[in-house]
Amino acid sequence: MDKKVKVYSNRFQRNIQLTHHVAERMEKRSVTEEILYDLIETGDIQHKTETDVWIYKDFANREDNLICAAAVLNQAVIIKTVMINWKLEETS
Repeated sequence: MDKKVKVYSNRFQRNIQLTHHVAERMEKRSVTEEILYDLIETGDIQHKTETDVWIYKDFANREDNLICAAAVLNQAVIIKTVMINWKLEETS
């Protein structure tokens, strides 16, 4: 997902925007644009707040699961960072 190209999420019915930070994390953690888009469109969601969410998914061909994107659902889906070896925690 080239930061200059607008990518649309069918799931969330809005554009996806990547921060500079997430682009760096993706490169460092070998998370491709295809993996990130699949994660956004098909991953499980846990809400931190009404607009802040974690989108996570187990990718069977990777040894560093779970992969998780921290996102803000506003007028666009803003992906703030991407994590590997993420652990789901219960929220109160």
